[in-house]
Amino acid sequence: MAERLLQASRQRRVKAMTAAAGSAGRAAVPLLLCALLVPGGAYVLDDSDGLGREFDGIGAVSGGGATSRLLVNYPEPYRSQILDYLFKPNFGASLHILKVEIGGDGQTTDGTEPSHMHYALDENYFRGYEWWLMKEAKKRNPNIILMGLPWSFPGWLGKGFNWPYVNLQLTAYYVMTWIVGAKHYHDLDIDYIGIWNERSFDINYIKVLRRMLNYQGLNQVKIIASDNLWEPISASMLLDSELLEVIDVIGAHYPGTHIVKDAKLTKKKLWSSEDFSTVNSDVGAGCLGRILNQNYINGCMTALLDIYILITSSFGIYLLSNQPFSTIAWNLVASYYEQLPYGRCGLMTAQEPWSGHYVVESPIWVSAHTTQFTQPGWYYLKTVGHLEKGGSYVALTDGLGNLTIIIETMSHKHSKCIRPFLPYFNVSHQFATFVLKGSFSEIPELQVWYTKLGKPSTRFLFKQLDSLWLLDSSGTFSLELQEDELFTLTTLTTGGKGSYPLPPKSQPFPRIYKDDFDVDYPFFSEAPNFADQTGVFEYFTNIEDPGEHRFTLRQVLNQRPITWAADAYNTISIIGDYKWSNLTVTCDVYIETPEKGGVFIAGRVNKGGILIRGARGVFFWIFANGTYRVTGDLAGWIIYALGHVDVTAKTWYTLRLIIKVERAGEGLLKLVLFELRCAWWEEY
Repeated sequence: MAERLLQASRQRRVKAMTAAAGSAGRAAVPLLLCALLVPGGAYVLDDSDGLGREFDGIGAVSGGGATSRLLVNYPEPYRSQILDYLFKPNFGASLHILKVEIGGDGQTTDGTEPSHMHYALDENYFRGYEWWLMKEAKKRNPNIILMGLPWSFPGWLGKGFNWPYVNLQLTAYYVMTWIVGAKHYHDLDIDYIGIWNERSFDINYIKVLRRMLNYQGLNQVKIIASDNLWEPISASMLLDSELLEVIDVIGAHYPGTHIVKDAKLTKKKLWSSEDFSTVNSDVGAGCLGRILNQNYINGCMTALLDIYILITSSFGIYLLSNQPFSTIAWNLVASYYEQLPYGRCGLMTAQEPWSGHYVVESPIWVSAHTTQFTQPGWYYLKTVGHLEKGGSYVALTDGLGNLTIIIETMSHKHSKCIRPFLPYFNVSHQFATFVLKGSFSEIPELQVWYTKLGKPSTRFLFKQLDSLWLLDSSGTFSLELQEDELFTLTTLTTGGKGSYPLPPKSQPFPRIYKDDFDVDYPFFSEAPNFADQTGVFEYFTNIEDPGEHRFTLRQVLNQRPITWAADAYNTISIIGDYKWSNLTVTCDVYIETPEKGGVFIAGRVNKGGILIRGARGVFFWIFANGTYRVTGDLAGWIIYALGHVDVTAKTWYTLRLIIKVERAGEGLLKLVLFELRCAWWEEY
């Protein structure tokens, strides 16, 4: 291996020297140089004493609130371009893991995702878009790891209670059918399955789920728990040998780069199974760059002090451990209306399918510093740690001679994550010398990739610099490091900064919008641009109506789901533009349930997502009992007008709501969220 690297290095060096005359005008870049002498305090990278933890990969979450909702409606070629930036190897983020929500019909942050089993005898493995997204990810990276996790559950599993553990066998069966359906209908192999996102776990349920999976021949599907905090799941595993055996991965959310002692003692895989969750500005990119390194470094250090041998050099740290580690970012792509909670908290932004506009944000390229030059199954070196004047470094190897080093110097101010609190630290200008030892001592050349976050005048995103040759330096090199920088130095030559022509310019939602839902065979169950906030709205073909109402959008739930968030008591789907003020909403509506049924249209609604229950706006209701109402809120407490009207169930009506604001800032509301609503409502 070393001979092949040396030969390839010499060939590249000849080419580089030939082209050197044309490089004089390039932009200034950081100083990289080979050191002939090894000063005190050098950071040694050595595999002589074995390797550290296995690397399980870097991933992202689609779900936890319909975060990929608008992506499916993008026209080609823009939709495929977005997917390439996320999943295509050596192109963009090049993710190793895709974690998706197992839709449960409930509000889970920015919307609802439909269940594959709305009712006990109902099975449909083509609802929603997560199946499609997993297939697109697999198409680009056949080795991508797939995970499924429930946030909410359909109401029938609770038997009248808002609790998924009423019948353990039934809930385990429900989750198992999702895994089997993924394989049978979409040829997707699910690798990991979770319990209940950020909610209580039931020890007996986890055991029942393992037995159910094994009985169905799904022994290869691993269980991750509890997708909340390190405790109490870690302590429970140490006290229960059967539970310890059936859980394969302990997943914690937003651990702040730290791990508790009990989690280490389990000797299980330890994952930050949801992290980041920060606006995808350069500060968000700094957050991601810091935690991708320090989730491993600090996590090892906090737990190792009491239970492992710790050997320190001047600044580096030798970590004696072999537990795998991974980080998964929420969320994959900000493809939901920006005014919903946690707007733009994705690796990139794609929230305008009507225009085709999208933005490749800086977290994509920060991810690439790790994902393009490592793979699951690589190993961290034991010699990783913090830099003397702030920042950190990690190094990984495939065990076949390849080495990747990732160095970050993210400052406190420009790397805060949305959670948890970040204690103060300082990063300052420094020179860092690294010494390659063990099997890496004869590496002749390292490819160099560089990111500088911050001021536009000095900003670089995933820029390839000149190679670093080590032929005459005894494996020693030095870097000049400033604040808010990322370096990747690697023996791999396959990295690339993918690009496409600029997408169309950003455009607001169309001022005139109409949909008659006239689609014979819809590819997705949801109509374009509608974002369900409570309830599930699906295309429906009414075969008994040969006229203009043959194709409709129908709210299909008849009972409240087992909720994860504060679902509203009335179902609602949103669409439109946050900035509209004067508008007219017209919609043909149909009430299915006599006496208790009802329907509304609304505009100027000021809240969505997990805040939907408290939404205010202008709501025009009609009810099957022959009454109408105009309210200022979704809950119906603020009543502007009410009375009787000749309305019954099982009949089509046309509703029109006209809203006018005479002067900006006046009227019924100060804020506008989405201006067009068409929602069918039924009492739970």
